[in-house]
Formats: sequence, C-alpha cells, structure tokens
Amino acid sequence: MITLIEQFLAPFALRLAGMAAVIGAILAVLLGARQAGRNAERIARMRKTLEIQREQLEAAAARPRDRGELIERMREGRF
Repeated sequence: MITLIEQFLAPFALRLAGMAAVIGAILAVLLGARQAGRNAERIARMRKTLEIQREQLEAAAARPRDRGELIERMREGRF
C-alpha cells in the first residue's frame, strides 16, 4: 500500500517542492511589504510627535518672563 503511494507521488515530489518554495517566497515578500508599511507609518507618527514637541519647546522658550511682560504682549496683540 505504501509502495503504491510512493510510486504515485514520486513523479510529483519535485514539482510539489518547487511549488512550496514559490509559495513560501511569495508569502515572505508580502509579509515584508506589510512590515515595511507599518514601519513607514510609525516613522511618520514619530516625526509628527517630534515636531509638536519642538514647537512646544520653542513656545516655552519664548514665554513671558513676568506679569508685566505678559500684559505688554497682550496689549500689543503678540500673545
């Protein structure tokens, strides 16, 4: 019985192995592209976060130092 199965599958074994290799390569490419997309999205999100943090630091550095300066800025409309 096993001999019959071996004789039936023997001619197709190389073809099946080749097809499995092709399917594996296609899956590897697709999963790699998926991961690359995730990384690109993460980098874009990090850039936006860093830009917001930089703007906040610049705003904090340019803040009024005391009440008098605050009042002066508000009168001039620069706040």
